[in-house]
This record gives sequence, C-alpha cells and structure tokens, in this order.
Amino acid sequence: MERRLPIIVVVRLAKPQSADVDVEERTFTDNISLHGARIFSQRTWQIDEMVRVTPLNEKAARGKVVYCQRLPDDRCSIGVRFQDGPVGWPTLQKHNGLLR
Repeated sequence: MERRLPIIVVVRLAKPQSADVDVEERTFTDNISLHGARIFSQRTWQIDEMVRVTPLNEKAARGKVVYCQRLPDDRCSIGVRFQDGPVGWPTLQKHNGLLR
C-alpha cells in the first residue's frame, strides 16, 4: 500500500490501444499517488484490464485496473496501478515529499 493524497486531477481515460480522442472519457481522480490513482468513470472496467490515463496537458500513463466499484449514481470508481513506474503528477510537485 502506498500513501494517496485526496487530490482531484482532470484526466482523459481510455483503452491503451485507442488512438481516437472521441472514445476517451474526460473525468477526474478522487485520489492519487506516484504509482496509482482512484478515478471516476462512466463505464465498468474489468479487473486486470489495461487503461491509459492522461492528465490534461501531460504525458499519458499506462495502468492496470485493480478494482472497479459501482457507485450509487451509476458511475464507477476504478483503482489503477501504473505499470511504467512513478507518475510525475504536476499537482504533487506542489506537495513535494508528502508521498515519501
């Protein structure tokens, strides 16, 4: 387990192989860490499904869905573990050292 900060970041969410911007979902995080995030989604994701998370104006990160929880408002909350190492969330630079 890694410490997560309750920081909202606007992201684009899609399957990694999708190059079409029209199939990306614009959404936001509930919390973030260097190696993962909890993200809200309009669709249901399968555990172990790969996902591409792109913070606005930043480089995309690939991750794996570790859980998908249905919320009362028909959205889902997904836990994503990033596969390619730590993500340099620009917002975390303001909170330097809080995740270590």
